[in-house]
Amino acid sequence: MNTLPPLSLYIHVPWCVRKCPYCDFNSHQADRFEENGQLPEQAYLGQLLADLEVDLPYVADRPIQTAFIGGGTPSLMSEDFYYQLFDGLRSKLNWAPDAEVTMEANPGTFEQAKFAHFRQAGINRLSIGVQSFQPNLLKTLGRIHNRDEAIRAVDKSRLAGFDNINIDLMHGLPDQSVEMALEDLKLAIDLDPEHLSWYQLTIEPNTEFYRRPPTLPEDNTLWNIQDDGLALLEQHGYHQYEVSANAKLGRKASHNLNYWRFGDYLGIGAGAHGKVTLPDGQIFRTRKTRHPNHYLNNLPEALAIKEAIASEDLPLEFMMNRLRLFESFALDDYQRYAYQNVPKSLEKSCSEAVSRGLLDSVAWRQGQVSTTHKGKLFLNELLELFLTE
Repeated sequence: MNTLPPLSLYIHVPWCVRKCPYCDFNSHQADRFEENGQLPEQAYLGQLLADLEVDLPYVADRPIQTAFIGGGTPSLMSEDFYYQLFDGLRSKLNWAPDAEVTMEANPGTFEQAKFAHFRQAGINRLSIGVQSFQPNLLKTLGRIHNRDEAIRAVDKSRLAGFDNINIDLMHGLPDQSVEMALEDLKLAIDLDPEHLSWYQLTIEPNTEFYRRPPTLPEDNTLWNIQDDGLALLEQHGYHQYEVSANAKLGRKASHNLNYWRFGDYLGIGAGAHGKVTLPDGQIFRTRKTRHPNHYLNNLPEALAIKEAIASEDLPLEFMMNRLRLFESFALDDYQRYAYQNVPKSLEKSCSEAVSRGLLDSVAWRQGQVSTTHKGKLFLNELLELFLTE
């Protein structure tokens, strides 16, 4: 019998101070849900733990290797909320001793004393959503912090005891030049985080930017930003290991690695998604109801939709995730993570990708799958080869 994939936990907190015009995540302006100036923390805490109870039978005592608290803005919640949450999580789940536990935080909601409590509660990694250091771009993006607050947030996180920090930065922003993008990167590098998530702005449906599109840089500028930015990151020891992630040696995000390697994860909270493999080989996805009020006011059993992943869809699902990573891997990994033998169609698609120069031919002869530079640039073309007819 195959060994089940590693298991992670995702926790969604759906509230933020203000909805950003580019954001298509399940986030809702906090003051619309507050009573007497307070979010319904205790009610949400109770639902999170009840939500988890529904999913527990799927995973038995499998250890949680990583956890990620995303949003929204999870750092809006109080320190007491997280003490109680992690007390509950530790009582219900088996945790790996060295589990990586990440919280998303925004500079505008950063308080040193509060973050020291978060660290004490069990959170050991911060992902700080800076996005840009430049006043005009921060205003365009709807961010509530400024350059100095972003810098202080990183400094304060160190004082609060965090030694594993990610900075989120965006590029390809409205009217952004190559020089502006590199200036943002240089400022972030000077702050010496362990990890940098650097990703291009995309205009998503159901966002303010989709309804009122801003003027984005031309394609040549976008290419130059990408090339020059990646060279700068590499020069300073931030190695690209995923489409939009760069890390110092030994500091890759374990939670993200589990996602892209097609590992399992429970998802609790309004709008959270999960993926679980059962011992009999069934693989399914879950998603929880999105609106906070619906999540708060219904029985946990009524909140989740569970959908099996069809066997014929597994090759594409696996490759869509795995090829985001720029590490080579044995095709036999498919058997462990997809819980079925490697289909001939997958081998055929890989061979075709090799012939097109999208996968490395030398690695393929050695039984490894490795994306070429061309494959990284034309990832969509590569993935199309794994579509089922």
